[in-house]
Amino acid sequence: MGEIRRQMTAEALRRVRLSAATGVVEGTVRFNSLNGWVLQHLLFEHDLERKPVSLFWYRLLWPLLPQRRYLMTLVAPKGIYCFYSRRLVKALAGLIGNAPCLEIAAGDGTLSRFLAEEGVRITASDNQSWKDRVRISADVLRQDAATALRVHRPTVVICSWPPAKNTFERDVFRTDSVQTYIVISTHAEYSSGDWEAYRQQQGFELSEEPALSRLVLPQELAPAVYIFRRKTSAPDTTT
Repeated sequence: MGEIRRQMTAEALRRVRLSAATGVVEGTVRFNSLNGWVLQHLLFEHDLERKPVSLFWYRLLWPLLPQRRYLMTLVAPKGIYCFYSRRLVKALAGLIGNAPCLEIAAGDGTLSRFLAEEGVRITASDNQSWKDRVRISADVLRQDAATALRVHRPTVVICSWPPAKNTFERDVFRTDSVQTYIVISTHAEYSSGDWEAYRQQQGFELSEEPALSRLVLPQELAPAVYIFRRKTSAPDTTT
């Protein structure tokens, strides 16, 4: 009985959020044919399989779509929390370079797929606890973050939209092979990321990369790309 009550409460909250985001109080929220057609071709290869987004076409078409505010509320239940511009993917690939990279909490594996297409040596991992809601690529290893970090010993780790107050990101900072940790997230700290761990860790310098943040879509999410770089030990000058 308690589980039924929890599910009913969660569904009620979902409907309230949907109504607040879209302005639709009753009935089903859906795109009209024009908005749906444009968004499908702009953001997806087919169905809900995302593609690297052309900034040129995005900047041209996005402001013209009156139903754009519906988008994230409708796709979030399918594990889609943002879209990656083609320029962002190329910039991230350049940043990672030839270093072995691990994506944790990879979800459906979209970001790893994009980076692999740019030549990045990347492994995607996820505990797949939500596989009943998300179509997960066969390339995504079923591993929680702690296991994936221990097994793969990456130099670079990347995570897109980590859950707020999660308990797995702290394992990144404990892994001595990691030199760089890239987080695609939002300026709204309550929405994403383990900010307690970010502030408590002492081995990495944290910076936001505004030029990269502007390449995460849509900008209404107030997206942010944070990079943690391992501190270098000061040289020993004692004699």
